[in-house]
Amino acid sequence: MTGPRHADRPSHVARFTSASASEGSPLDPDTLEVAPGTHHEGVQGWVPQLATDEELRIALEKAFDYRGDVTLTLKDHSKIEGYIFDRVSGPSLTTSFVRLLPKDSSQKLKIAYANIAALAFSGRDTAAGKSWEAWVHKYWEKKTSGEGDLNLQPESLE
Repeated sequence: MTGPRHADRPSHVARFTSASASEGSPLDPDTLEVAPGTHHEGVQGWVPQLATDEELRIALEKAFDYRGDVTLTLKDHSKIEGYIFDRVSGPSLTTSFVRLLPKDSSQKLKIAYANIAALAFSGRDTAAGKSWEAWVHKYWEKKTSGEGDLNLQPESLE
């Protein structure tokens, strides 16, 4: 026995019909200038309040999506600064954890949500202002000014 396919759901079928394309649907490739991408919140410098389990889970999801270092304060009052590269959300805080690359070590750490007392988005967002549109704008400014040595290689993040 199989259930309905995801694409066959009524909310999805209408988007891809010719009727929706003629109405200027956001998914109509003829009217779509730029494909929608991921919106990254400006959380650099944010220190969220972690009063409830749900607030902790939400903050750690944002920390996982963040493209910079965070500082975790553990319940034993120790602090760890680094990049969160993985997380597993289990049914409780003791079965949920983040995996972190510490700033001052190459060792990967696994920290249970239950051991986290505070979180701060302390590092610089390494991709802030590095959108494709910003890069193209900068490229054309250099090209029109006659600046030499232009190529289509990305700039270093450092």
